[in-house]
Amino acid sequence: MSLITFLFDGFALAMAVLALLIVGISKGGMGGGLGVLGVPLMALSMPPAQAAAILLPILCVMDLMALKAFWRRWSWAHLQQLLPAAILGIVIGAFTFKYFRASDVRLLVGLIAVGFALNYWFKPFQRFAIGKPGAKSGLVWGSIAGFTSFVAHAGGPPVNIYLLPQKLDKTVYQATTVLFFTIVNYVKLIPYAALGQFNSANVGTSVLLLPIAAFGIWLGYKLHHRVPEKQFFQVAYVFLFITGCKLMVDGISGLIA
Repeated sequence: MSLITFLFDGFALAMAVLALLIVGISKGGMGGGLGVLGVPLMALSMPPAQAAAILLPILCVMDLMALKAFWRRWSWAHLQQLLPAAILGIVIGAFTFKYFRASDVRLLVGLIAVGFALNYWFKPFQRFAIGKPGAKSGLVWGSIAGFTSFVAHAGGPPVNIYLLPQKLDKTVYQATTVLFFTIVNYVKLIPYAALGQFNSANVGTSVLLLPIAAFGIWLGYKLHHRVPEKQFFQVAYVFLFITGCKLMVDGISGLIA
């Protein structure tokens, strides 16, 4: 989708604005875990790979804003377990990218979205991550986070599955996730560029949408003490679940067509 087509496609523009507002609000004051919603929403109106390419530079700018607020408050013990595995997941995603058709990616993103929404509600995986940070659980959830982050910027839920049972201080937890995704997103710039994802249309759309993301972060900060976090996430994950189901249907239809 070209930049001109995007600007005159009301549905595509609306989905992009909605996605960036939710992601920005989440990062600005509601925990930062809803980056997973960006690609599924935008993929309703454009190829998922293009949606991911448009979002990545925006996420990188958001990460720098968040990093300043949580400088040196992170847990190196957890990052040392997660980051090498995440980079492995990114490498796997980069080398398998060429084998995925648009319908394959829609189906995969839909499965990720539905799976993460169900895990948010029912938490079936958290019992596997209880205890101190270990190499085995770090490898499993870190590599999954790297791969899903590469495909759909959806690394938040696997990282949460690993970190939340560790009972970290709230600030340490937030700082650890902020640094993790700052490193992961900047590493992803390399394979995205090598795969030709940063063409003029995608970069131009990223620049156009950046003020929406900044406004979302500001709005999240303002709403932090006014909107209950639990209710916000419940509504957002309902959006994620419905969007994931729609993408799964579209992906399956494309496979059997």
